[in-house]
Amino acid sequence: MTAKPVLNRAQFHTSVAQLRDLPYSRAEIAFAGRSNAGKSSAINLLTRKNRLAFTSKTPGRTQLINFFELDADTYLVDLPGYGYAKVPPEVKAKWEGLLSRYLQEREALVGMVLIMDARHPLTPLDRQMLDWFTPTGKPVHILLSKADKLSNSEKALTLRRVKQELMPQARVTVQLFSSLSRLGAEEAAALIEDWLGHAQPVHPGTTAPNPLSDDAPQKSPDQGRDRG
Repeated sequence: MTAKPVLNRAQFHTSVAQLRDLPYSRAEIAFAGRSNAGKSSAINLLTRKNRLAFTSKTPGRTQLINFFELDADTYLVDLPGYGYAKVPPEVKAKWEGLLSRYLQEREALVGMVLIMDARHPLTPLDRQMLDWFTPTGKPVHILLSKADKLSNSEKALTLRRVKQELMPQARVTVQLFSSLSRLGAEEAAALIEDWLGHAQPVHPGTTAPNPLSDDAPQKSPDQGRDRG
């Protein structure tokens, strides 16, 4: 019998609102993206579970880091969407602080999948995510989502432009992607599986989350997921 692809084993594990509450992890891959870029839909397609990551018509609702377990102590991590315009500035600042410190300091993090709307790639906030994460030397894979909304010539032009702009960045790869048409789904899944297959397990003593202080309201896992 063929083993089930690791991404298809994903199941909800926990949600956290503060860095000090992050679970022990041997390896994890983070999914990040601007609100309404299609992050939740991409997670659902790649794991082949339609309701794993909840989607919302209200961008910016996600205030938690959501962990989906693949194997023992191995996770996909759904990060809060960014770029939300209808939240108080102090809430926005807390969320961005949570994202930046997680991306820069989480030792178990193997790589980041960054979802950008193919019609509006490389926004200032997308670039900020790259600025936070690429200094770690870990790989980034960009999914240019909603590519089904572009013509073939627009797809080619957008892909070429993004690759050219990111060429100096080490370990950054880019592809076209569509959750609706499934464009690029197999390519993305294969890359993520490869990352996980080559991940070097981190010793438990080094993956314990730092007792960092942030002011985000704490929410226990049994209070459920709040996703956008």
